[in-house]
Amino acid sequence: MYFKKIFIFPVEYDKFREIKMVAFGKKLKERQIQEWQGYYINYKLMKKKVKQHANQIEAGALDRQQVLKDFSWMLDNQIEKIVLFILEQQGLLASRIAQLNEQQDFLQEHPDTLKISELREAYRAVGLDLLKLLHFVEMNAIGLRKILKKFDKRFGYRFTDYYVKTRANHPYSQLQQVFKHVGLGAVIGAISRNLAKLQDRHGSYLSIYDHPALPLQDPVVDSIKSAVDRLTHSTNFLHFLGQHVFIMQEELPTTAEEHIDDQRYHFMSLLLNLANTFLYMVNTYVIVPTADDYSMSLGAAATVCGIVIGAMAIAQIFSSVYFSAWSNKSYFRPLVFSSIVLFMGNVMYALAYDLNSLAILLIGRLLCGFGSARAVNRRYISDCAPVKIRMQASAGFVSASAFGVACGPALAGLLQTKFRIYNITFNQDTLPGWVMALAWFFYLIWLWISFREPAHEAVVINITEEANAVGNDNLEKGLAQPLLLPTAKNEQNEEDDRECDENEEASEESRRPANSLASAYRLLTPSIKVQLLIYFMLKYAMEILLSESSVITTYYFGWTTSRVSIFLACLGLTVLPVNFVVGSYISNIFEDRQILVASEIMVLLGILLSFHIFIPYSVPQYVSSGLIMFVSAEVLEGVNLSLLSRVMSFRLSHGTYNGGLLSTEAGTLARVVADGTITLAGYLGESKLLNATLLPSLLICVASIIATCSTYNSLY
Repeated sequence: MYFKKIFIFPVEYDKFREIKMVAFGKKLKERQIQEWQGYYINYKLMKKKVKQHANQIEAGALDRQQVLKDFSWMLDNQIEKIVLFILEQQGLLASRIAQLNEQQDFLQEHPDTLKISELREAYRAVGLDLLKLLHFVEMNAIGLRKILKKFDKRFGYRFTDYYVKTRANHPYSQLQQVFKHVGLGAVIGAISRNLAKLQDRHGSYLSIYDHPALPLQDPVVDSIKSAVDRLTHSTNFLHFLGQHVFIMQEELPTTAEEHIDDQRYHFMSLLLNLANTFLYMVNTYVIVPTADDYSMSLGAAATVCGIVIGAMAIAQIFSSVYFSAWSNKSYFRPLVFSSIVLFMGNVMYALAYDLNSLAILLIGRLLCGFGSARAVNRRYISDCAPVKIRMQASAGFVSASAFGVACGPALAGLLQTKFRIYNITFNQDTLPGWVMALAWFFYLIWLWISFREPAHEAVVINITEEANAVGNDNLEKGLAQPLLLPTAKNEQNEEDDRECDENEEASEESRRPANSLASAYRLLTPSIKVQLLIYFMLKYAMEILLSESSVITTYYFGWTTSRVSIFLACLGLTVLPVNFVVGSYISNIFEDRQILVASEIMVLLGILLSFHIFIPYSVPQYVSSGLIMFVSAEVLEGVNLSLLSRVMSFRLSHGTYNGGLLSTEAGTLARVVADGTITLAGYLGESKLLNATLLPSLLICVASIIATCSTYNSLY
C-alpha cells in the first residue's frame, strides 16, 4: 500500500471542494463493502425509475396515484432486501457473542491473563464487524432519504409524506429497521458491556450498568458509539447547542477534509472569532433597557426605541451578504473592517446626546449593523475548525452569543451614573456607546496582533491509492478515485452514471453553490420554507418581548432601568441551562419533529398568556409568560435548525448564498419587522402597545403550527 501526493493550489481549492461533492450514486458504489454489494439499495435503478415515471406522467401514460403505488412497491422490495440482510448479519454477530460469553463464563472460574486478552481481542473483532454492519445501514439510510427527496423534487413533494405516513408508523414497519436500527441496539449493548467488563480495573470486573459514568477507553466501543450517533441523530449538550450555528456538513466526511482543516486551524484566531461574536451580541442588547429613555431625551416618543434597536438589524440584512462574500477570500480583513465600523458607530451613538440629534443616533446604530460579522464568524468555524472540534467550536459560538445577550442588559444596569468631561456627557444613555467603543478599540488591537489568516498556499494531501474494503481506507478511496486517472472500468461506470443522470444534472444546473439569493431561493422545498417560517416566527416573538420590555414594564409596573436589565439578563442566562436539558435528555427521548411541534405550542401559550386581558396586569403574569415564550423559542431554535440542515440541499452548505446566510436573513428580517411593529403600534398609545404587538406574533405562530403539521411527515 502506498500513498500518492496530490497538490491543491489556491485557485483550485474551490474545485477540490466541488470534487468532494460527487453524486451520491458514485459515493455509494465506491464506499460499499465489496462482499455485500448485492444487498445495498439499488440507487441507480431507483433514479432511473424516477426519470421513467416523470416521462410517463408527462406523456399521460400513468397518473400520480399509479406512480405512487408502483414506486412504493419497488422501494418496499429494496428495503426488505436490506432489512433481511441486516437481520441475517445480526444473527451471526449474536451467535459469535454467545460463544464468546461461554468462554468468558469459564474464565471467570479459571482466570488466565493470556486468554482474557485473547477474549478481549475476539470481542473487538466482533465489534469491527458490527462497525461494518452499521456503516452498511448508514449508507442505505442516506440512500433512502436521498431517493425520497429526489422523488419529491420531481413530483411535487408528496411521496415522502405518503410513504412515511403509511410505512414508518405501521406496526410491522421495515423502514424502522433501517432508520432506527431496531435489534442492533442489543448487539451493540452486548459488545459494549463485555468489553467494559473485561477492563480489569482495581482487580475487579466492572459493568456499564453499575457505573454508567465510567468512560470506556476501548476505541472500538467509541467508534461504535459514533456510528450509532450518526445513524440515530442522537445528541448531547454540545451537539444540540452547536446545531444553532447551522453549519451543514457532509454526511460522510473524509480524512482528506480533516487534513485540510488542520492546516487552517489556529486556536487564537478561533478565540478572536468567538470574541467578535460575544462583543457584537453585547453591543446589540446593551441599549435595550435605555433606548426608550434615550429616544425621549432627544424629543422622540418612547416607542421610537423600536427603530433605534431595529436599525442595527436593518443594516445587518445587507452586511450579512457582503461579509459572506468577503469571507470567500479573507477572514482577517472583514474582522478588521467590522471592528472599525463598530467603533465609529458606537462613538456616534454616544455623541448623539450632546449633539441632540436623533439622526446621529440612528446613523450610529446603522453603522453598528453594517459591522455585523456573524456571517464571517459562522464561515470561519465551518472552514477552519477541524471536524473533530467543529461541534465544540459551534457550541462555543452559541455560548458566546448567549452570554452576550445576558451581559448586554446586565452591563446597562451597571452603567447608572452621570458625569461630564470636556462638555461630553456620560450617563446611562451614552455610557453603553462609550464602553462598547472602547471594547472594540482594544479588540481591534488584539485582532491585529494575534489573528492569523488561514493559509492559502498549496495543500498537500496524502491519499491511499489501494484501499481496503472496510474502514477509513475505503472512505479515502471514494475521495481519491475522481482525482486519479480512470481505468476502463471506471470510464464505463462514469458513462453509465452520465446516462442515468443526464436530465437530472441538467435540471440541477450542476452541483455548484447558489450564486444569488434568487437561485438559493429556488432550491428551497416547501419543508425548508416552513422551517424558515418557524425561524422567522421565533425571532419575531423574541424581539417583540425583548425590545418593548423597557416600555411595557415602565408603563405597567414603573420598573427602573436596573430592574429591566436584571429581567433581561435573567432571560439570557436561561439559554445554556435550557439547552443542556434539551440536548442531554429530551432530544434523546423524543424525535426532533415532536419537540418542534411541542415548542411551537409552548411559544403560542406564552404569547396568549402575555395579552393584557385581565386587570390589573400583574408582574407574575408578565414575567412567567415572557419566560415561557423565551425558553420555548430557544428550544425551538435548536431543533428547527437541526431539521433544517437535514432537509436543505447540500448546494446551500457553502458559497456566499448558503443556508446559514438564508437563516440569518430570515431571523434578521424578523427582528426588523418586529422593531418596526413596536414603533408603528406606538401611535396607538402605550396602553395598547402590548396587545397590538402580540397580535401579529399570535397570527404568525398559528400559521407556523399549521404549516408544520402539513409538512410533518417530510421531516423524517
